[in-house]
Amino acid sequence: MKTKIKTAKQLERHFKGISNHRRIEILKLVAENGGISLDNIAESLECNIKTISGHTQKLTQAGLVNKKYRDREVAHFLSPYGKIFYKFITTFSHS
Repeated sequence: MKTKIKTAKQLERHFKGISNHRRIEILKLVAENGGISLDNIAESLECNIKTISGHTQKLTQAGLVNKKYRDREVAHFLSPYGKIFYKFITTFSHS
């Protein structure tokens, strides 16, 4: 099976989604705590919930984070592309 190569525009969407220090922190936190709620993200990063909500929305639009609705809470998980970016960030920050 041949994998489809992403276009430069598709890559740009993913890179723009992660191009903020707060979003990188959120991506790492979601990777390490799959299913984490917005409240827990905001509490862990000591940040305003509206700010965190905006950043998680950008990560979702970029295809890096998936949301799953559970009653009144929203659980956040890395998408397959989010896992690739997390691995890249982890590797890059240790080099």
